[in-house]
Amino acid sequence: MKVLIAEDEQILRTVLTGTLKKWGYDPVAVSDGDAAWKALRQSSDAPQLAILDWMMPGMDGVEVCRRARALKEKHPLYIILLTAKDGKEDIIAGLKAGADDYVPKPFDMGELRARVDVGRRMVELQEKLSARVKELGEALEHIKTLQGFLPVCSHCKKVRDDKGYWSQVESYIMRHSKVLFTHTICPTCMTKHYPEVQDSGIVLSGG
Repeated sequence: MKVLIAEDEQILRTVLTGTLKKWGYDPVAVSDGDAAWKALRQSSDAPQLAILDWMMPGMDGVEVCRRARALKEKHPLYIILLTAKDGKEDIIAGLKAGADDYVPKPFDMGELRARVDVGRRMVELQEKLSARVKELGEALEHIKTLQGFLPVCSHCKKVRDDKGYWSQVESYIMRHSKVLFTHTICPTCMTKHYPEVQDSGIVLSGG
């Protein structure tokens, strides 16, 4: 999973980049808030997990959070905010801005890994839920296909589709569903159209 690291301290940025690689992630490191915002607003291949320093040149981490949450991103985004601020008001401000987690500096790498792994699991879960919602939506559209009023000719029994074309009912249903038709003769039509077969005692079946 691609992880954005936005940290203006070069040594810490380098350590985080190398550590995340060891943990199996694909880190993208930047040194200021403007570059972080640019990375997150990409329409494709944007990081789905971000570790943002609160105090950075240009746009700070809280503002990056706020702007990222204003985006209608197609993919889930989990944000961890790093900061030396540890006041309750600061934590509230960061979470209100859109951060999912908050890690005060200095931090333990083991703790950070646990929080990053939680973020990865959350992103993966959201992706699975989104895929399931899409599947259910497609299934609902499929069900709706054969619902509603269907104009049928009183004489020939052809049906009219939404484009105004008339076709045999079998053709219409096959185009709008996975139903396949096979033809046979019902007992009533057998008696009406083939009385000689009915009188002979021969039994016809179809399926």
